[in-house]
Amino acid sequence: MSSYPNAPTHPPLADTPLIFIDLETTGTRATRDRITEIAALRVLDGQVIDRFVTLVNPGIDIPERIATLTGIDNALVAGAPGFEDIAESLEQWLGDDWLIAHNARFDYSFLRNEFRRLGREFRRRVVCTLKLSRALDKSSHHHGLDALLERYQLEPHPPRHRALGDAMTLFSVWQYWSGQYAVEQIETLVLDQERRRSLPAQLDPGLLDELPSRPGVYLFYGHNRLPLYVGKSVNLRSRVLSHFNSDHRNDREMKICQQTRHLEWHETAGDLGAQLLEARLIKQLSPIYNRRLRRSAGLHTWYWPEDDHAPQLAGQKTLHENVDGARYGMFRSRREATQALSSIVEEQRLCPRVLGLERGKGRCFAYQIGRCAGACCGQESLAAHTQRAREALERLRIRHWPWAGRVAFREAASDQDVVYHLVDHWCYLGSVEQLEQAPTATDIVFDADTYRILTRFLRHEHEGISVIPLEN
Repeated sequence: MSSYPNAPTHPPLADTPLIFIDLETTGTRATRDRITEIAALRVLDGQVIDRFVTLVNPGIDIPERIATLTGIDNALVAGAPGFEDIAESLEQWLGDDWLIAHNARFDYSFLRNEFRRLGREFRRRVVCTLKLSRALDKSSHHHGLDALLERYQLEPHPPRHRALGDAMTLFSVWQYWSGQYAVEQIETLVLDQERRRSLPAQLDPGLLDELPSRPGVYLFYGHNRLPLYVGKSVNLRSRVLSHFNSDHRNDREMKICQQTRHLEWHETAGDLGAQLLEARLIKQLSPIYNRRLRRSAGLHTWYWPEDDHAPQLAGQKTLHENVDGARYGMFRSRREATQALSSIVEEQRLCPRVLGLERGKGRCFAYQIGRCAGACCGQESLAAHTQRAREALERLRIRHWPWAGRVAFREAASDQDVVYHLVDHWCYLGSVEQLEQAPTATDIVFDADTYRILTRFLRHEHEGISVIPLEN
């Protein structure tokens, strides 16, 4: 009897070909970047019995830093076939065999996206040797391919950072494991990877492998593409999986999990872009499980002209106009605005009658019970009361737009991953990768959520973010 109680009765990897595969690409984002080289080794009984190796013309520019790392530049792939030229033969060559890759999510997501651009679905059983290494050696903290070579004292197959060399190197690591661990143990860990795919039953399991560990926004859709939920995270993969991993502890998460039929995501350069895009998509789609950030019928604010003793309740139009005086707070109803002001009045012993919350003349009711300092009956001067009231409301003050017109918030994840978020008077206009793509004019509508997001970023210095004024 096996010493591994969960070992399968019919081992999934026994007596079946395994395909060790590696890709080189123009970058790290499968939805934007492209494949430049493919190497795949078909292995049976520990022997390479066939191989598929080719350069691929990505159809886009290869960044200099990538060319320096891999040795694959624009000139090298100029005469190579495009992915559309090899898709049919590659799919047939791969067949239905297991794909073995290090950090398989990277390679598998690139393959799936390349096929998807051609209108074709690509699904295979995948083994991630990065995950397998972590499971086999939990005491070690580094499981990259270079770290494994050093740990096992194995020689790499040149050239490194080329598809064939890395595929051969990965095969060498697999052979080392085969000599050190029982086959049942490896097969059990492989099946554990499959079992832990905790996506809803109706959702394409291949999407799990594509989820990037990058900032961005994700969208859950139900039957007939009904928007269920929009969220954001600095780590899309971790956040999305947390929804499904917690469905047994939270009724809302369980409902989302049960109803989700499709998943989409948009990668961003950082957290600012993710927050802005999330707010915009929630307003556009009105997902049924998003309660906050939805578009409101109209906002209200307390507008206080310079020479008045009391503020006025004003509508949303006042928020994006250049007006004299201060504006305090953004409220989704008159009642919410009144309640907010009433709380401050009570807290600071201000006069509700002077501030327009109570009708009548003479002493207000709050003064009679000791909750007003007496601005209504001359015990406190109007000037002193006005100063105290303005100071109390200061925490709600809406900042004036500090620039003459449009600006671009430059957000950079790296020198090659830069996005410009266009904003005008607290109105988010969209994001572009080059400033030359910025639209020249658009309708401006004040948005409370964009205001809150941007002012949070302006209050604190954030690495990788700068503001560029634009000509109007």
